Amino acid sequence: MPIIAPSLLAADFSNLRHEMGAVAEAPWLHLDVMDGHFVPNISFGMPVIKALRPHSKARFDAHLMIEPADPYLAAMAEAGVDHITVHVEGNAHLHRTLQTIHALGCKAGVAICPATPPEALSEVMDMVDIILVMTVNPGFGGQKFLHGQLAKIRTLAGMIRQSGREIVLGVDGGIDETTTPLVTEAGATMLVAGSAIFGKDDRKAAIEGMRAAARPALLRS
Repeated sequence: MPIIAPSLLAADFSNLRHEMGAVAEAPWLHLDVMDGHFVPNISFGMPVIKALRPHSKARFDAHLMIEPADPYLAAMAEAGVDHITVHVEGNAHLHRTLQTIHALGCKAGVAICPATPPEALSEVMDMVDIILVMTVNPGFGGQKFLHGQLAKIRTLAGMIRQSGREIVLGVDGGIDETTTPLVTEAGATMLVAGSAIFGKDDRKAAIEGMRAAARPALLRS
């Protein structure tokens, strides 16, 4: 089954500790860090993450939509994140950035925007632990899924198979029970979902609903 990673960006910011508890069964918690520069929005940073870390057993999956990212990698690791994902579009020296993330003891991820071709990751397939395909233009939650990204997911799934490595292939943007079968059949193994989970009264049922939606696609793939 794909990993379900609820996106805290869609949670009630006035009660984040409670919100984390409502999705406690999810193995990952996705943390969108935005700077108002790389993307047109500002979210939260290291102090908030550090304050939340003792109250969750989930793996903290930090998605850095910031530029530059390198000056903040150590502080992210110190705040308690388990994975650090940076954007290929915002890193001129991506290879060095991934080396730094690994040296900090974190899993290294690379996110790719809708307009960026999958081949942009061809030179780091031997280093990356997580690939995150943006299925919306990053910066805001609640956007509609871009169906044109399914071909990119399939291409990247093929690149992962060719690499012979166990790389998590995630998708982020417009993921719900309708789009879950599409992306899992295309090869996604991790699903970031914001409003599809935090927008529901019963978050546990929402997570189970996404898992149930993935099952038929996994049988077909």
